Amino acid sequence: MNTQGAFHGLGQDLAGGLGLPGGIGMLISASIGIAAVMGAVTVLAMYLIWQERKVAAHIQVRLGPMRVGGWHGWAQSIADGIKLLMKEDLRPGGAPKVLFYMAPALVLGAALATFVALPLSTNIFIADVNLGVFYIFGIGALSVIGVIMAGWASNNKWSVLGAIREAAQVVSYEIPLGLSLLVPVLMHGTLSLRSAADAQAGWAGMQWAVFTNPFAAIALVLFFVAALANAGRAPFDLPESESELVAGFHTEFSGIRFSFFFLAEYAHMFVVSAVGVALFLGGWHLPGLSLLDGTAHDVASAVIFIAKSWIVVTLMMVIRWTLPRVRIDQVMSMGYRYLTPIGLFCVLGAAWWELYL
Repeated sequence: MNTQGAFHGLGQDLAGGLGLPGGIGMLISASIGIAAVMGAVTVLAMYLIWQERKVAAHIQVRLGPMRVGGWHGWAQSIADGIKLLMKEDLRPGGAPKVLFYMAPALVLGAALATFVALPLSTNIFIADVNLGVFYIFGIGALSVIGVIMAGWASNNKWSVLGAIREAAQVVSYEIPLGLSLLVPVLMHGTLSLRSAADAQAGWAGMQWAVFTNPFAAIALVLFFVAALANAGRAPFDLPESESELVAGFHTEFSGIRFSFFFLAEYAHMFVVSAVGVALFLGGWHLPGLSLLDGTAHDVASAVIFIAKSWIVVTLMMVIRWTLPRVRIDQVMSMGYRYLTPIGLFCVLGAAWWELYL
């Protein structure tokens, strides 16, 4: 099952049935792909928001959402989404209208675009991008521009300070994040997530990058810490720290535009987790998977890949409600003084290991 081919074939069939040219069919195919990604991200974000509330409640010895929808308040996120849709869309006086309205859309658009290069199995993907790792983090970095726009256009000093923090933090941690990703890239010899995951196939699961190179295990920890900071997750959530900046760069946003920031955050969490799984943790491979074939193999692979990514996202949630928030100077010091040298050490060590052992 190749979803890229399925979308392309469906678009061409619809265009042919209506007597439209092939270019219209390609446009229909792209529209179907965009709708599929948007729907998947919306459902994913609603579930992860509900899960995080339940994780936080469990750690704090509470129950969390229990009423809406029945069983453990499973429909609470749906109710919150409807509430945000019905809220008035406010704009502060003196705020630039174009920048204020474009900022949430740019942040969400950058998060959605990264899903295009995210494969679920060998045969289930939207686009097999040869430079998948580069594409995901290059496009994902565009969200920083949206955050700066949101902070500046809010006409609020706390929002501006939060946006500046976000820009400084993301730029700083892009360096150790990129260095940590160079380790599996050196090992697999490709920037394609699909090819990197397939390179770790094996019966016993010991072909995973984290098990075949000791420096990859260090790089995985480095990647996880840098990904937390890149996603603005606690203990690195300084851009929106409630105790200092009210809500940071999205203080002045309300209604549907406020929800865009949350959708983008949880989408980004899943994407970085999926990249870590594809490069370090064997992708969709598990012992015994090779016994299946055909559609059953593809479906099982997609379920395994999503489950692995979900475990990493859950770990991010647990860390948020366990560790205290660090100061901004400590965040910057950790990135430049510690994580960057460790990243360089991992790259050189992994290259030496692959060359001589």
